[in-house]
Amino acid sequence: MKRRRLTVMTNILIIEDETTIAELERDYFELNGFSVELCHNGDEGLKLALEGSYNLIIVDLMLPGLDGFECCRRIREVKEVPILVVSAKKEEIDKIRTFNLGVDDFITKPFSPSELVARAKAHLTRYERLLGKSKPAEQDEIHIRGLHIDKGARRVFANGEEVAITTKEFDLLVFLASHPNRVFSKSDLFERIWSMDSSGDIATVTVHIRKLRGKLEADPKNPEYIETVWGAGYRFTV
Repeated sequence: MKRRRLTVMTNILIIEDETTIAELERDYFELNGFSVELCHNGDEGLKLALEGSYNLIIVDLMLPGLDGFECCRRIREVKEVPILVVSAKKEEIDKIRTFNLGVDDFITKPFSPSELVARAKAHLTRYERLLGKSKPAEQDEIHIRGLHIDKGARRVFANGEEVAITTKEFDLLVFLASHPNRVFSKSDLFERIWSMDSSGDIATVTVHIRKLRGKLEADPKNPEYIETVWGAGYRFTV
């Protein structure tokens, strides 16, 4: 019985600050038919991971800027791809912490590049199998009670009437509605909608939430959709 081959080209992002190790990993993956992109700091790596289209992401824990733990946490919040940690950290608590963040595998330095590639292939095959059987088609439209969001046309309707909203208001609404019943802090929303390198103020999140409520809610003071979770942030309620 023949084994199923991985789809070509499989794209991998490696977030590793040690150039020699990063290039070694890249060389072994490229020899095995993968397309590889390297990044050497946490902030840039997270931005690439969230904005790019990768089949697998490899993260070191000790990175300049944003550390690997935080990178893994934020990637896993929005991406369903295999995440492998390759780190010199050896304490059991570090491994437990990464697995609790949703990481798929933990490989300790020094490591065998061949074993790393083999483990990556195994996780890719598992994800392909699971997603191929159970992953639903991405929603182009969101219907929640009297609210209708058309993501492709970037149009919003409340109780049958179209609502005029700005680009950032739309992006904020879609993000919250796509992650129902999950609480996001102002900082989380600011980083996702206005980007990490934005020079603005996170107070703009509050302003945009207030404007959205004014346009979408029958009673903005008692919102039906975007709820304030005091001391934590905001939640889109379904």
